[in-house]
Formats: sequence, C-alpha cells, structure tokens
Amino acid sequence: MISKGCEQCAKGGKMVLFVYGYCDQRDCFYCPLGENRKNVTDVYANERLVESDDDVLEEAHRMNALGTSITGGEPQEALDRTCHYLSLLKDEFGEDHHTHLYTGITGGRENMRRLSEAGLDEIRFHPPYELWGDLHGTEWEDILHIAREEGLTPAFEIPGIRAEEEFLEFLDEGAAEFCNINEFEMSDGNYRRMQEQGYELQEGHMSAVDGSKEEILDAMGDHERVYFCTSVFKDAAQHRNRLKRMARTIQRPFDEVTDDGTLVYGKTWVGSEKLDALGVSEEFYSVKSEHVEVAWWLLEEMIEEGDVPEGEIVEQYPTADRTVVERTPLA
Repeated sequence: MISKGCEQCAKGGKMVLFVYGYCDQRDCFYCPLGENRKNVTDVYANERLVESDDDVLEEAHRMNALGTSITGGEPQEALDRTCHYLSLLKDEFGEDHHTHLYTGITGGRENMRRLSEAGLDEIRFHPPYELWGDLHGTEWEDILHIAREEGLTPAFEIPGIRAEEEFLEFLDEGAAEFCNINEFEMSDGNYRRMQEQGYELQEGHMSAVDGSKEEILDAMGDHERVYFCTSVFKDAAQHRNRLKRMARTIQRPFDEVTDDGTLVYGKTWVGSEKLDALGVSEEFYSVKSEHVEVAWWLLEEMIEEGDVPEGEIVEQYPTADRTVVERTPLA
C-alpha cells in the first residue's frame, strides 16, 4: 500500500518544508541531517532558505505542489511555527493540498488538536529505536488513537534498521493506518557515526546501508499496508520528478527540460539587436544585465555559421538557487 502523501511524493508533487533543526529528545546515531540543517532555527522550503511567508508560497507554486511534507529536526518542538505554515498552505491552496508531518515524539492531545485544526492531514510517528518491540501499553500506542480522534491519519515512518513485527500488530489492530520503512542510509551528516556503529555502504550504492533490507522484506514486506521506500526510488523517482515538475512550471519557451529535470539554454554576450537582425524571435531569447539567454540550438547554429562569435550551453537546476550543473563553451 502507498499512502496519499507517498503517492504525491512519488510524482514529485510534495514540497519539503523543513521547519526546525533541533531535536531535544535524543541524538540518533543515524540522523541524516547535515551541518546546514542540524541544530538550526532556519526554515527551508525544498532547497530555498525561507525569509518570509511569500518564499514558502512561491516555492510551492514554483513546483506546482500537490501537497507538503513537514519535517525537521522536530516540528512539534516549534509547534506555533508548524501550525502557522500549515494554515498558510491550506489557505493558499485549499483542503486538497495534502499535508503530512514526521515526528519523533508523541506530543499529546493538545498538539494533535492544534495540528489538525491548522490543516495537517497525516502524522507519521518515528518512535525511539530503543523502544521498538515494547510500544504497546505506552504513550506511543495511546497517541495513535488520540491522533485519529483529533481527525488525523496516524502512521509509522521508520528507518530500515531491522525487522520489527510489533509495527504490523498496530496495523492489524487498526491503531496505525500504514507503516513506511525507509531503506537505511548513510549521508554526509551521519556517515562517521554510522561507521562507528559498524555499518557500511552496500557495494555499488551511494547511500544504502549493507544489511537488513532482505530480512525486513521477508518479515514485513508482504503486509498490504507496509511500504518499503528504497534509496534508489527516492533519488530516481521522488527527487527527479520534483525537479521535472519545477522545470516544467518555470520553463521558458526556449528552455529544454532534460530527463533529469534540469533546464538547458544558451548564453551569449551579443546584444539583442544582433539577434533581432538575425531574425531570432523575441520568444526565443531573454535579455539579462550582462548577457543574453537564448535557445541553445539556435545559438549553436549561429556560432557555426559565424553570425555570433562565442557563447555557451548552460545546464541548470530549476531550484531557487539556480545551481549550474554544466557549462559547454561554444566558439
């Protein structure tokens, strides 16, 4: 089973809203946050540093977002901020803008009520690893029922460290709606700590940890409401599809969108008068302060014919920071 939130994520339609970098409950050895996100109070909408509400809304419009996932750190430890953004997004995009939140604490009824009233649809709990297998009869069982009573869809989202059939029991008992298991990964933020714990990368993989995947799939993978999200899928589908959505939304008539979701165009330093004289339609170029951006195939042709002395083909991410992937000189 794949939840509505995951369905949208697979399409690249979920904006990732990072609301708070602190997590006071515990310092998990597998926490993937890098230095720019861990223990900070900054807010990020996808890769964009948020300085105003307009930044959040602009980023959502930029990717034609179907919904938003709220993450951290610990979003419940910045509850006022989290609720503010939930209300902001629902007011802008309506009730169909699906929202889910990742949390490593229970929070209690008041938090569930406030999150629900602000517009949260789905809450995904990540209990402390050291409690796995002993969650029944604790606040972690209680909060599943409380969240549902307050109008939220309760679920588990856990790292694929090992198989734990207690999560299946919560599904069969009707307490949790689904359980997402993320393939255990190493990142720049946790690599050293993971190695100290004895974990190593799978051979031929950039991030997936060697070990427990097959055991987890054997023990838990056949349940209809368990979804195992692989590191390859996150990169090849979720991230790439989000870039494609973004690229198609902001694409100019002369930009080419690649299969990787990047934008390709030409760049030259001749004036617009020259392009006009060569018969280039205004829809196929854009004048900047110190250069002109133009359809790359037109620029290549003009340079080959000697009409324009030089230029370059630029491949660029469609993100707010417009990071350049590659420049290819033309002369």
